[in-house]
Amino acid sequence: MSETSSTPCNLCGSHNVTVLSNRSRSGTELRTVICEHCGLVWSDPFPHDPRQFYEEDYRLVYKNTYAPKAKHVLRAGRVALTRHEKIKHLLHKPQTMLDVGTGGGEFAYLLKSLGHDLHGIEPNKGYGQYSAAQYNLNLQFGFIQDAQFDENSFDVITIWHVLEHTEDPFLVLNKLRSLLKTDGVLVVEVPNIEAICQSPISTFHEAHLYNFNLATLRRMGEKAGLVEERHLFSEDGGNVTLFFKKTDASSQAADNWAIAGNAERISSIVRGHTNLRHYMRAAPYLRFLKRMSRSLFENRTVKGFDNNKSLLDQLYRGL
Repeated sequence: MSETSSTPCNLCGSHNVTVLSNRSRSGTELRTVICEHCGLVWSDPFPHDPRQFYEEDYRLVYKNTYAPKAKHVLRAGRVALTRHEKIKHLLHKPQTMLDVGTGGGEFAYLLKSLGHDLHGIEPNKGYGQYSAAQYNLNLQFGFIQDAQFDENSFDVITIWHVLEHTEDPFLVLNKLRSLLKTDGVLVVEVPNIEAICQSPISTFHEAHLYNFNLATLRRMGEKAGLVEERHLFSEDGGNVTLFFKKTDASSQAADNWAIAGNAERISSIVRGHTNLRHYMRAAPYLRFLKRMSRSLFENRTVKGFDNNKSLLDQLYRGL
């Protein structure tokens, strides 16, 4: 049943929405809506003040620490290697790069170690101060919307699993476009709202203010003056990665940013992803075994290292 959102759609501006869910994965109340005109999904209203939450509370809520534990560093380091694999075709020579949302700094440190002129920005004070000191990273502390970087200054910008946390994704993409060189590349990765690899109850939670599929992420980029160069899906379909380049088109070039049929597509997938269908498949059990195996590997591997930097140095050796 059609309802009205308290805020306009960040993509097409419509207030006409359908409620997809009223609960978060934690079991608390969380109203998640989908725009009937374009298919963008968001929490309405936001469950927290995004600025305060990500600056102060986020890492404590999800990691229970202001500095990453060794097992989290190892895990993030292995993720950093997969991210490098995705973008290594852009790194044939030393590049001036910006990593948005550096977190614990593992990916930024990898790029710095490979000889790139790496700049980063991180809103969380604890993780930002930790990573800057631990890996001697060139960081700004704060939100990308407020960042003090020169326009047209980066060859490559990466923003991994950050856009869905922001209160205004269009504003963020518009800002990042302004920081790209004319022939630069923006790499954006977000969770895929069409994914069925996670349990149905885990689809929505307080940390993700927005949810995208390929169509809405591509369209949001177009609105910000970006054009898709290529895209990738993760093996399990859980993440979508888009490579954007600048266009000369104005962000106001189109009068209507609707995407015909996209809301119906997403709604059908989300509502069809039931507990019965999910747990009748082999995938969730294989996913569980993979996580258990990963945990055992992490517990064994972190032993014998005096600090997290030496752990990453060993992991990145040979690149």
